[in-house]
Amino acid sequence: MSQAANRSMRSGRRNRSADKAFTAVVWSVGVGCVLFTLALIGTILAEGLPGLSWSFVFGLPSEIEEGGGIGPALFNSLYILVLSLLISIPLGLASGIYLAEFAPDNRAIGLIRVCVEGLASVPSLIFGLFGIALFVEGMGIGLTIVGGAVTLALLNLPLLTRVTEEAMRSVPPEYKQGSLALGATHTQTIFKVCLPAALSSIMTGISLTAGRAFGESAVIVLVSGVSTSGLMWDFDPMSPGATLAVHLWYVQSEAIVPDAAAIASHSAAVLLIVVLLLNLLLRIPIWWSARRA
Repeated sequence: MSQAANRSMRSGRRNRSADKAFTAVVWSVGVGCVLFTLALIGTILAEGLPGLSWSFVFGLPSEIEEGGGIGPALFNSLYILVLSLLISIPLGLASGIYLAEFAPDNRAIGLIRVCVEGLASVPSLIFGLFGIALFVEGMGIGLTIVGGAVTLALLNLPLLTRVTEEAMRSVPPEYKQGSLALGATHTQTIFKVCLPAALSSIMTGISLTAGRAFGESAVIVLVSGVSTSGLMWDFDPMSPGATLAVHLWYVQSEAIVPDAAAIASHSAAVLLIVVLLLNLLLRIPIWWSARRA
């Protein structure tokens, strides 16, 4: 056997060994992340589920006496989330579709993309300060639900724009070419071909955005306040809008109720369960679309 063949065999063995080692490292890291996540979820649920009742979930909070609930804070969390998504999803989808399908390839659009990417990484505290300047001081409406919802929508808008643009660009060009070749217009191709093909990626981005918005606290503290109206079903957008995440922080750090630790544990469990249910709910359109296809 020639020296070249020996070198080739040794090189092949080294490559296979390196490939196996890299695969083992990737699997170890992946399994470790999954186990850590499951351990974290299990710890939160193990501490928060015992003693959790519907009277706590839908009850009114107490400032001094023990036994208060989280009803208004939980309702405000869902109310603000829905309002923010109603604002950010249409604007984010429209912006992403424009950047992917209609925007010209020039420096101005490149600068807009850089700005969108920069805004997507800005800390939520900065958006909270912007919300104070715009709603609390500029418009003089005080700490309200509507201020927190619009500020959250602005926080989520850059991420939704980038997710939508990348999802639209990831659609195979053959889909678009086939649709245009069959006589469909550009607009029909976008809504009948590209958007359904990109639905999975877009819904993933929306679910991540919804989870982030539901658990956001910095924006809500600064723009909506740390208190509620005290009513369970208060749809007034001008009411104070403390959410469940804010209530959890407040009870753990500032409250003087005797059962503050138990309230914090139960609130954390409810917060986690609702986030998981939101992600599951937002995946239903993807499953339905795949089943129909």
